[in-house]
Amino acid sequence: MLRTIMRPVLGILCFVVFLAGVAHAQSRGATPDFSGVWGPYRGGRGGDPKLAAVPAGPILLKPEYAKAYESRRAAEAEGNQRGEPLATSSALCVPYGVPSMMSVAVYPIEIIQSAQQVTIIAEAFSEVRRIYMNKPQAKIDEVPPGYYGRSVGHWEGDTLVVDTVGIRESVQYQRVPHSDQMRITERIRLVAPDILHDQITIEDPVTLEKPITYTLAYRRMPGYEMVEFVCDNNREYVDEKGVVRFRIREK
Repeated sequence: MLRTIMRPVLGILCFVVFLAGVAHAQSRGATPDFSGVWGPYRGGRGGDPKLAAVPAGPILLKPEYAKAYESRRAAEAEGNQRGEPLATSSALCVPYGVPSMMSVAVYPIEIIQSAQQVTIIAEAFSEVRRIYMNKPQAKIDEVPPGYYGRSVGHWEGDTLVVDTVGIRESVQYQRVPHSDQMRITERIRLVAPDILHDQITIEDPVTLEKPITYTLAYRRMPGYEMVEFVCDNNREYVDEKGVVRFRIREK
């Protein structure tokens, strides 16, 4: 009986100590250390659902983009039902880019943190993005479009705020179309000693009726060593209809 009572009490005490530590670090001007490997945390069996990611809000596109988006989603659903999935970034062997690389299936990410730069490495496809600290963001028109764009960051208390622009239009989150005016804002912070949240907001005045906001949650993975992941796909190809096919080896 005593053991049963003490478990939740100890959990509350640990969380109070964590909050006190964060407050003490802030009072000294220190910043949290996110360095290490982090795996997706969904608050399932044995986890705390209160620390899991908040479900994403609705995707509201402007009418001229919504029709094509819905048609594509319907075609994907039909293809999957027939066993003929349409091509994705992974099938095409191209990077997921920002922000999708921050959460690919069950693969972890690694954060390497310094005062000048925060580097994030995704195990899936070995993707790398760099966040330049305390530097001004360039004008969107001056950033060459790429898979990861240009990211700058600064601290607001215990939260790392990241601003990213310059994502090429072919790099999409959930197949959502965007323009060269898209801007991604991330707010990354510890919500418990070993639980990290990344709140991502996507804004685009050209394609979106309202910003898309969702949160990713991660659990610290002490001692984990990242595994090399190279896209060397010679089994699949995309046919003229955009369907993923498997190559059959002839005898």
